[in-house]
Amino acid sequence: MSSKLTENEKIILKAIDRHLQDVPTECPYGLGYQAVYRMARLDTIPPEIMGTLLAAGYRRYGDTIYTMGCRDCQGCIPIKLDPFEFAPNRKQKRCARQNLDLTIKKTPLNPDQETTDLLQNFFDHRFPGKNNRARDYYAGFFLNSSEFSMELRYYSGKKLIGVSIIDIGRTWLNAIYFFFDPASTKRSPGIFNIVNLVNFCREHQIHNLYLGYWIEESGSMNYKAGFSPHHLLIDGSWRKVG
Repeated sequence: MSSKLTENEKIILKAIDRHLQDVPTECPYGLGYQAVYRMARLDTIPPEIMGTLLAAGYRRYGDTIYTMGCRDCQGCIPIKLDPFEFAPNRKQKRCARQNLDLTIKKTPLNPDQETTDLLQNFFDHRFPGKNNRARDYYAGFFLNSSEFSMELRYYSGKKLIGVSIIDIGRTWLNAIYFFFDPASTKRSPGIFNIVNLVNFCREHQIHNLYLGYWIEESGSMNYKAGFSPHHLLIDGSWRKVG
């Protein structure tokens, strides 16, 4: 985060820090260390506060904000793009061309049958044996009391093949989660989703696209560094890479 915090931003971060509680758990990324979530539940999260929290490395699920406080591992590094800096590589350009046939619809958060069936299919194929339940996950992790969340739905004809859950403010977009039809892997849907979010940000003059964590040791998370240039939050400062 920039060292030039406004006084209001300093007040916000200090107020949040007083409410954080450490919650130890198994590492969700399988790195072999005990994870510690530093969490605080908020009744509402106004967009201006969410922007400050994202810039400081926080993430959101439901009405809870969190950051990682793992004692033996610093593998979770916040990553963001400036969509106006991003230059797609050959693979990303090819992926965009392969998905030109898709229809993209912007909708409010809506755990309808179509969406939850897709999410359950995604869970069953990507995380077998975890007993994730789509409706419970959607209600607990995506839905919230703020008004900045929405879905981008990707359709091939009439078939829903992907859903991107996002938060959006005036100067930022927060990529919360993306799930897709496992049968569509040849489309490289994860890569296409980020390319589409870049285009969405450009259309709305948004310069901060937060992609969550980059984790070098996690195959499902390290692909984000393939988007260049990107910015990593290291020792409290955003550093441009690439």
